[in-house]
Amino acid sequence: MSSTPQEGFEAAETRMFKAEKLAPSGPFKGMHKGMTISSSLMVLVFVFFTGVNTEFAGEIFGSVRSWIEVTFGWYYMVTIVFLIAVCVFIVFSRFGSVRLGDDDSRPDFTNFAWFSMLFSAGIGIGILFFGVAEPIFYLDNSGAFGYPNNPYADMAGAEAIGYDRAVDALRVTFFHWGFHGWAVYVIVGMSLAYFAYRKKLPLALRSALYPFIGDRIYGPIGHMVDIFGVLGCVFGVATSLGLGVSQMSVGLERLFGIDPGISTQLTLIALITIISILSALSGVGRGIRIISQWNIIVSIIVVALFLFGGPTGWVLGAFGSAVGDYLANFIQMGLWFPEEEGPANWQNGWTVFYWGWWLAWAPFVGLFIARISRGRTLREFVIGVLLVPTTIIFVWLGIFGGTALYQELTASSGVGTAGIIDLVNAWNLPEALFANADGIFGNGALGWIVSAMMVFLLMSWFVTSSDSGIVVLTTILSLGNEDPPKTFRVFWGVVVGLVAAALLVAGGLSALQTANIAAALPLSLVIILMTLGVLKSLFNDVSGLGKGTGGDNETPLVKDE
Repeated sequence: MSSTPQEGFEAAETRMFKAEKLAPSGPFKGMHKGMTISSSLMVLVFVFFTGVNTEFAGEIFGSVRSWIEVTFGWYYMVTIVFLIAVCVFIVFSRFGSVRLGDDDSRPDFTNFAWFSMLFSAGIGIGILFFGVAEPIFYLDNSGAFGYPNNPYADMAGAEAIGYDRAVDALRVTFFHWGFHGWAVYVIVGMSLAYFAYRKKLPLALRSALYPFIGDRIYGPIGHMVDIFGVLGCVFGVATSLGLGVSQMSVGLERLFGIDPGISTQLTLIALITIISILSALSGVGRGIRIISQWNIIVSIIVVALFLFGGPTGWVLGAFGSAVGDYLANFIQMGLWFPEEEGPANWQNGWTVFYWGWWLAWAPFVGLFIARISRGRTLREFVIGVLLVPTTIIFVWLGIFGGTALYQELTASSGVGTAGIIDLVNAWNLPEALFANADGIFGNGALGWIVSAMMVFLLMSWFVTSSDSGIVVLTTILSLGNEDPPKTFRVFWGVVVGLVAAALLVAGGLSALQTANIAAALPLSLVIILMTLGVLKSLFNDVSGLGKGTGGDNETPLVKDE
């Protein structure tokens, strides 16, 4: 006999709380004790193993990652294209009008606040770290890393360093930071928000599996999926913190002459950890929102300075050409499977690496996006998450990368001698960003101000990623509580900082990053199940859609026979 939809989901939620028994008192009050202890121990064991046996751990994780890239590279490529296709289907189908919540619900945040948090949490320091280095790498033609720097440009006949190769360098950079990656965040965020706010299930990764395993999401399978998400969040944020402080320390050396060594980096980790915890304690609607909005404001100022202080006409021309090429070719680029060894190695080292990176970060970023998107329609959600951050990223990469490309093309000592290519080939990526600024603004007062603003952005963007991560993992471990216990926000904030500090000292951040990318393979299977689960539910909700009724009047995902 079938229950009513609302009764079905209320019953499921009641069974969950009866079965799970969130700790009513004591040190684990409001949290799932078993998952909290298990995930904490796993973090401890992983950090100990990686920190004590750095080289051995790096070899193991590196071998696993290489095997995955070679064996499953095609699978990553096809999976990401499939997710883009689902996004397009949602936008143009009748399901686009479905709200993430009851039909009378409305968004919790203004569009500006929403877009600011999407961008800050979803990207963080990434485009500052790679925004100059990546286009420059694709401009180079030396093959310094054992494979072609840009096989797309080579196939187009732009083998020599020049304008055409520069445009192709931007196009490939857009490819790695554009629709393909954000489609992953769209699907995960949409699935989690849909099941949490429309189906009244916990805001946790396990809920997206409900269409397939029903109430078993409240057992070991659900625990395993959620713990995996917690570990991905901790290690992903810790990796970014380690990378970010290396770039911030370079900036502080330029600004104040501070030694960029390990002591400075550890101090920065402690400072960012404290700010992140305070922001997370204030909640999504205050600290995270305010810092995210300041990120956007300062970013606009910095971008304007680079645009109008640099070769404006050249940058705009190259940007327009690169965007046009990207839009005309991004589907073809996403389904390119090279047969020659050199291009294949390049694809594994860059495109497959990036797809694994997006997949590895998806549970953390997706859950945060879900948390801030209640009340929006599926169409509004998909378009907003897929297009707005992507557009901002393209503008940022086009201006920052474009100015660096121009400097190398017009260097006084000849093409490719501005010094930024040399920094990238030496893999001194933190320095490349500031060298680009020096080439535009020099070492005077304006250059100092621009460098100071970039250091601020490095810190504030990481803070928004970190505090978002703290909120996400404590939400998971409290089984979807959107206001998780403050004690554990502090605890996990400290854990993330300690993980980053320990591995920075031990030299294990590279191994951690490699392990995180390798973990994308099993995560991709969960994401595919999420996609199929939300599609299954939408197709089952025919009666609700046909009558225009709300989330409480829909056909249940799984009927109780």
